[in-house]
Amino acid sequence: MTATRETQVKPIATFTVTWNPPPDDFQPNEEPVDNIDQPLLAGALSESLELASYIQPQMLVATNFGICATVNKQCVIKAPDWFFVNGVRELAPRGNLKSYTPHLEGEIPTLVMEFLSEKERDEYSVKRTHPPGKWLFYEQILKVATYIIFEPKGGLLQVYRLRGERYERETLDAQGRHWIEEMGLYLGTWRGEKEGRNNHWLRWWDEQGNLLLWGVELLQQERQRAETERQRAEKLAAYLRQQGIDPDELLS
Repeated sequence: MTATRETQVKPIATFTVTWNPPPDDFQPNEEPVDNIDQPLLAGALSESLELASYIQPQMLVATNFGICATVNKQCVIKAPDWFFVNGVRELAPRGNLKSYTPHLEGEIPTLVMEFLSEKERDEYSVKRTHPPGKWLFYEQILKVATYIIFEPKGGLLQVYRLRGERYERETLDAQGRHWIEEMGLYLGTWRGEKEGRNNHWLRWWDEQGNLLLWGVELLQQERQRAETERQRAEKLAAYLRQQGIDPDELLS
């Protein structure tokens, strides 16, 4: 079933937002991940970026890691399924509480992703009372430039860009992808197998349209390259022998 967002007809809410670390005893209101596919999806997104040497020390790529804001004097933490921050300062350890406070510890996230669960549609919530819904939190409190919602079961990818004070949904390009300008990469869906699961996955492509590969794909690529080189060497050796030349003597 295709997911639909709540109709946003209400005016922009007025919030008093400050950027303070959460109290030591604060318990986030986020529930654990809904199923095993969500960590796999998030891990696959990060893996290809890491292997392409895209992620730099000043960046933050996180999965189910709390983003903190103080809204009307109440601490709010939302833990997206995946998010990316282009520039952070060194994160101070706070015991077992895992969170990131924009402005205090670095920039507002460049993009935030949520993977749709089977039982909720909080990803579209514009709930204003405490704690606010995810959509409202990302759009009107954090003001994240790009909000992405992905439904793994059906492969539905929705990319929303902040235009003024509201998110507007973007259309796919001719290749069925979205250009994420802040990252200099394309994002799209790909159907195939990883870690024994044949699913819809989110994948990155560079500006030239080259797919950023996972580790297993890079290994397969290297094996194919080595096999091609071996076949070329055997063919050359056979040709030299036909010409009466011992290839082993040439290597000695």
